[in-house]
Amino acid sequence: MPLEVESRRTALSEDGRPIEELVLNVGPSHPSTHGVGRFVVHLDGDVIVKVDPMIGYLHRGIEKMAENRTYLQIVPLTDRLDYVGSMYANWAYCRTVERLAGIRVPERAEYLRVIVCELQRMASHMMGIGAAAADTGAFSMFIYAFDLRERIVELFEDLCGARLTYNYVRPGGVSYDAPDGWFDKVSAFIGTVDATLAEMDSLFFGNVITRGRLKGIGVLSAQDAVACGASGPVARGSGVNWDLRKHDPYSVYPRMEFDVVVGDKGDAYDRGRVKLFECYESAKIVDQCIAQMPGGHFKAEGLPRLIAPPAGDAYDHIESARGSLGVYLVSDGSPRPYRMKVRSPAFCNLSLAGMLAAGHTLPDLVVVLGSLDPVFGEIDR
Repeated sequence: MPLEVESRRTALSEDGRPIEELVLNVGPSHPSTHGVGRFVVHLDGDVIVKVDPMIGYLHRGIEKMAENRTYLQIVPLTDRLDYVGSMYANWAYCRTVERLAGIRVPERAEYLRVIVCELQRMASHMMGIGAAAADTGAFSMFIYAFDLRERIVELFEDLCGARLTYNYVRPGGVSYDAPDGWFDKVSAFIGTVDATLAEMDSLFFGNVITRGRLKGIGVLSAQDAVACGASGPVARGSGVNWDLRKHDPYSVYPRMEFDVVVGDKGDAYDRGRVKLFECYESAKIVDQCIAQMPGGHFKAEGLPRLIAPPAGDAYDHIESARGSLGVYLVSDGSPRPYRMKVRSPAFCNLSLAGMLAAGHTLPDLVVVLGSLDPVFGEIDR
């Protein structure tokens, strides 16, 4: 059942008055809880007193499974971390392997990586905005967002044959070069993006009902965002000007001109709108990459099929659609990693749910969760 009464107990409110606290299970099959997520919600009447996120028991153990696979065989596992942003997890993992093994990536591959990851950012944000809108009943916005995402997924299918788990970014480069005419298709798509985003901004964020549901809900201060390790649009929505593409630049991002989008109120409305405006910046980056695209190889030459980095450890991170995504690897010199650890932004961002929902009503919990944009493949432990 989506909503299930677990217990009733007598407690004291903050002002000392006795209350009958109602404990509800919201999820895991509730549409707003996304995947295996479940939330134990303590209510005083209709007001949320406390929320305990239960992150589920997928037990896929990607980090543990990696110890029994070669470095190349691990790439498909990373597809399953953030299943609406697989390109990012591919890239974060591959960058760490390359740092550990001292692999030099050809320039053309770096440009291809940036293009697919910025397209992936747009697709992921469309899923996040659309799903959050549908959670509040704005289903038309979901259709608009899903249509834009679908056009990106078709570009990915043309590039690597997959629609969800791409296995595209590999240690030393990418699995395939762009097919003939692919850049023209991407340019044609990018040419339509601004008008589509403007229409969506007016349809959803300009709507008086949306403003009423999202503004002032789940306010997160910049200080709390930093203290809790939040990143990505969740932190930037609170005015935290931090984006790894700018502040710890990697790949060819230093050659790109784009802005870091930040909010000022830190509420659900700002977090959603930051995602929308980041899509404009991603489109600008893709345009610049295509204009600057060099020739040459799309993967490193002479790379052995069985990579065995020297003993040691390495950490690298990138700016994914949900924030700072990092991978830590320990090598014992064999073809398999001794340990792998993933720092996932969705896990840190979800820890804010209780803080942001407290004091609001139960329908506002749906808004708060949607604004945090959780993907439980990253969160499962």
